[in-house]
Amino acid sequence: MNSLRFHEPVMVEKVLSYVLGIRMNVFVDCTLGDGGHTLEILRATRDTLVIGIDIDREAVAAARERLTSSGFPGRAVVLREDYRNLPHVLARLGVPRIDAAIFDLGVSSRHLDDPERGFTYKGDAPLDMRMNPDSPKTARDIIMNSSEAELERIIREYGEERFSQKIARAIVERRSVKPIETASDLVEVILKAIPGRFRGGRLHPARRTFQALRIATNDEISKLGNSLQNAFYLLNPAGKLMVISYHSLEDRVVKGLFRELEKTGNARVLTKKPDRPSEAEVARNPRSRSAKMRVIERRDLSW
Repeated sequence: MNSLRFHEPVMVEKVLSYVLGIRMNVFVDCTLGDGGHTLEILRATRDTLVIGIDIDREAVAAARERLTSSGFPGRAVVLREDYRNLPHVLARLGVPRIDAAIFDLGVSSRHLDDPERGFTYKGDAPLDMRMNPDSPKTARDIIMNSSEAELERIIREYGEERFSQKIARAIVERRSVKPIETASDLVEVILKAIPGRFRGGRLHPARRTFQALRIATNDEISKLGNSLQNAFYLLNPAGKLMVISYHSLEDRVVKGLFRELEKTGNARVLTKKPDRPSEAEVARNPRSRSAKMRVIERRDLSW
């Protein structure tokens, strides 16, 4: 495990405001990361069991070490698991229902600050981008093996990139001459593909393409809806499901699912408009700027 600082959890006070008013025996952190939200829940409660899962081996090791040394014996269960498997995880633990769950989506500081993980468009990192290092498919595999049409779709749908067609064509042309191996290789291709007048601005011109490749590499969107629905139906009455997203594609999935759940009569959406971080939090943690949190409450146990 490397010595990177711990990732700062987003909107902690908001999260606590939704859950501290309910009888909370079991809280599940479905995207444990470095354990930031889990640690704050443990600090704010007396008896709550917190189950934290994450697919990233390095994050799980960091969280386990952090929580073990924080003085909450027997109250934190840390597992390396995919949140898609949440029902099976809880069944193995003998936990039939939960009182609250959080999904903090996106990339942690641990991913972004470690160039060897390949998530950042800065430097000569290999194009990896796997949250699960055991997964066989890397971002480089997608870049080197996908058709131009498939690359265009990925960059357009997952990155919402207006120049997806130009970038996909440029990638195919470049790889036919020389492999695209590193972040700087890909940034070079993207910068040449995007018209010059669009290369400036506050956000890096490669940001959307890198986001798209990360989502595709980790199959993030296709697994999200079902996973959130599974978590919701594991809630006790008055239980809360909280989801923090960082781009519009994720947020649309969450918003749409919450609306459908509310229509069944078994749920109440508590955030008609998503909660956002305060100005003070954004000033302290600029990576929280794009965060949106939506919260839904389980009303009864009927299906």
